[in-house]
Amino acid sequence: MNKKNRLPSLVFFGTPLFASHCLESLLDANFKILSVVTAPDRKAGRGKKLTSSSVKQLAESFELPIFQPINLKESKFISQLTELKADIFVVVAFRMLPKVVWSLPKFGSINLHASLLPNYRGAAPINWVLINGEKKTGITTFFIDEKIDSGSILLQKEVSIDLNDNAGSLHDKLVYQGATLIIATLKGIQSGILNSRKQNITKSEFEAPKLSAENTKLEWGATLIMLKNKIKGLCPYPGAWSFFENNGIQGRLKILKAETIYEKHSHPLNKILVKGDEIYITNREGYLNCIEIQLPNKKRMSSKTLLNGYKFDSNARVL
Repeated sequence: MNKKNRLPSLVFFGTPLFASHCLESLLDANFKILSVVTAPDRKAGRGKKLTSSSVKQLAESFELPIFQPINLKESKFISQLTELKADIFVVVAFRMLPKVVWSLPKFGSINLHASLLPNYRGAAPINWVLINGEKKTGITTFFIDEKIDSGSILLQKEVSIDLNDNAGSLHDKLVYQGATLIIATLKGIQSGILNSRKQNITKSEFEAPKLSAENTKLEWGATLIMLKNKIKGLCPYPGAWSFFENNGIQGRLKILKAETIYEKHSHPLNKILVKGDEIYITNREGYLNCIEIQLPNKKRMSSKTLLNGYKFDSNARVL
């Protein structure tokens, strides 16, 4: 950029809490936010009340102009963005931008992704690094291009994964690091000292596909550590789930926290056992100790609290 002391003007694209923390950091660092683009309000909760995104709520508190387009290619929206004459677009946890949008600014559009690219490209990197039992992850800033999470890398920051991390705690670590990395990236672009590098993408990288009912279901033939990792990777949301049968009735439960017990036993596999105030599920390697569970139409609770008012029969099992 030709003006040495001027921070780049930008349009911020984002929706969830992860993105709002980044926006707040940019505001605190005195970046000129010309506008914010976020998802349309939607109905949520039992009362189906119309709810704004975290990014919109923050933008309103700072009286920033807000766009909530349904169609990102709509001509009116493109004209509004063009008129802003932003130096750069910053995208955090937002849907894929069409080329007609990301190619508008003279310095391009950058994205913050919650993994060390090129690994874990996709919608749910925080969840999948935990599900796959990784020991480290990180964040990446990169220039947006035609493909998903494949543009030239600007900066990366490695973050360690602790044994007790779940998707919630890892999210919080990455939020802080992400906000810092966005600012460093923008200042590097502004000063002209930051060079991008192409991603070396092969077909061997791990991916991070969107979470679904199919890929969040617990598969009881897996090893104990695989089951535990999946539970951590899906906690607190959306939660690893399974069908179960109790008193001859089938339902769905979620397991939000569990520990592994490696011990020989003679019980049938996939059996639900109650030992004192603990709930075990049998596995070929031992037991999965279910510390926090959520039954249908119930809140998340400890096994001890659950057993105060709920009983499993002797034939209870997961399916």
